[in-house]
Amino acid sequence: MIAIDIVCVGRIKEAHYAAACAEYGKRLSPYAKVTVTEQPEGKPLSLTDDKAYMIALCIEGEALSSQGFCDMVWSLADSGQSRLRFLIGGSDGLFEQDKTRAQRRISLSEMTFTHAMARVMLLEQLYRAAMIRAGKKYHK
Repeated sequence: MIAIDIVCVGRIKEAHYAAACAEYGKRLSPYAKVTVTEQPEGKPLSLTDDKAYMIALCIEGEALSSQGFCDMVWSLADSGQSRLRFLIGGSDGLFEQDKTRAQRRISLSEMTFTHAMARVMLLEQLYRAAMIRAGKKYHK
């Protein structure tokens, strides 16, 4: 089972976003071990230097379709990456040093979203990727 770490700047304050994150986390649990770490605003992320493959979510990153995102996640897993770490910035985005430490940069959209919405969208896309991989009907 793949491990997915989501390292975020800021906390989710809105109950509806927290509920959506919890729901997608629950749905993902048969396919991946997901952990979320929240860090304070205003300083670079505190990241361990383990063997996690780091992916920064930032506007200048590569735009992927849901199928392309699925292909990226599972090709990494199939090639031996057992831990993926997604980095989500706060209201000012990620610090450049956080982006530099990442092996890949992807964009959820050219539009700007709150970090809470970005977290929900990432979790939904991870679940969608798991459903595509499993051949389930969720993905349309």
